[in-house]
Amino acid sequence: MNLFTVSFMIPGTLAANHTFVYEAFRPCTLLAVSVSNSSANAGKIDIGPSTDPDGYLDDEAFGTSNTPAIYDLDDFDGAELSNPGHEYPRIEAEDIVHIVVTDHNSHMADVAVVLTLADG
Repeated sequence: MNLFTVSFMIPGTLAANHTFVYEAFRPCTLLAVSVSNSSANAGKIDIGPSTDPDGYLDDEAFGTSNTPAIYDLDDFDGAELSNPGHEYPRIEAEDIVHIVVTDHNSHMADVAVVLTLADG
């Protein structure tokens, strides 16, 4: 199995929500998501296609104090999945994936999002 990662970082303190957009360059499968920030404030993460930005991972908490929260098979719970919690999200070549970072009221800092994907 050929694995690769895609990383997104926001240095400093957040002042608003952010959306990253990733276009898959080949067919792949989302295996895991690691999210963290350096503050004690846990914002939320949503991941999904452009037509349903929380279609793969819906409203999960960020890790705090530089300790990542890791989400995988049993956490993938979005409406784009036919068997939530039991199937990995499949992403086709040229699909647009949205990674939505919702800030905490007290603001997160030094946000990191790492997607682990497999070819095919």
